[in-house]
Amino acid sequence: MSKQIYKQQNDLAKLIERFSVQDSVLETAIPSLFLIHKSNITVPTYGVQKPSLCIVAQGAKEVLLAQERFLYGPGDYLVASVDLPVTGQVIEASTNDPYLCFKLEFTPNQILEVLSDSKIDIVPKENAKRAMFVSSIELPILEAVIRLIRLLENPEDIPVLAPLFTKEIIYRVLQGQHGATLEQMAIEGSYTYRIRDVIKQIKNNYERSIRIEELAEIANMSVSSLHRHFKEVTAMSPIQFQKHFRLREARRLLLSESTDATDVAFRVGYESPSQFSREYSRMFGLPPREDIKRLREKYDQSINA
Repeated sequence: MSKQIYKQQNDLAKLIERFSVQDSVLETAIPSLFLIHKSNITVPTYGVQKPSLCIVAQGAKEVLLAQERFLYGPGDYLVASVDLPVTGQVIEASTNDPYLCFKLEFTPNQILEVLSDSKIDIVPKENAKRAMFVSSIELPILEAVIRLIRLLENPEDIPVLAPLFTKEIIYRVLQGQHGATLEQMAIEGSYTYRIRDVIKQIKNNYERSIRIEELAEIANMSVSSLHRHFKEVTAMSPIQFQKHFRLREARRLLLSESTDATDVAFRVGYESPSQFSREYSRMFGLPPREDIKRLREKYDQSINA
């Protein structure tokens, strides 16, 4: 890491610590910008990574996509270009040196706008690529990120300048080593663009039985081509992808509504409660009732600590 990047990294850490809230994920006044502060190593959390850029200024995090492991810390950034069910865990953090992270979500339209206004070469039919990557941070990205966060010092500037600085950040990422992965999500007709449509269909109808032929029609691909490109983008098959969404939604329902596990199994699309329990246990380590009990006990301990 160069001296310039090291200095900017320290400046970024100070800004995140200044404007964030301890042990929280703070949605800031800047649209789609989140600041994350964790003072302890966390347990694995299961969620959906939206299209976003994440930069760790201090500490380290591990993200699992299916069986793939993405590790990033200071000097790295992580990008997800489509919605992905992931498991994340802060693996380096302490009270004195908390985990500090910048997260900026973006949309395909924002990517397309930058591509339209720039001279970046576009390859519409490029082969599908994994929709998540870690890359080494570059000075222009850090500088643009710091400019964006500093707008929190002058909120009246946010409406005018935040879109400009966000556009610059996206432009810098598109210029980077893995920029083509990001651009493909926004280019109509690309393999990633078509897989994105399939992901949307699965997300919006996760409780329904999937007909692979229907998904292939949405993607305008053969069934075999859909399987190949879907797995290249998401690291899993459409059926596995749907299962991840079902089980995450089931866990959310069990935690938030105190609902019976059998009822939840049917609500998220399972026909067999026993199959639901087996697959839930494989993903989360315990059967539904025991897992929810463990999570609530940990929550109560954190509240009373």
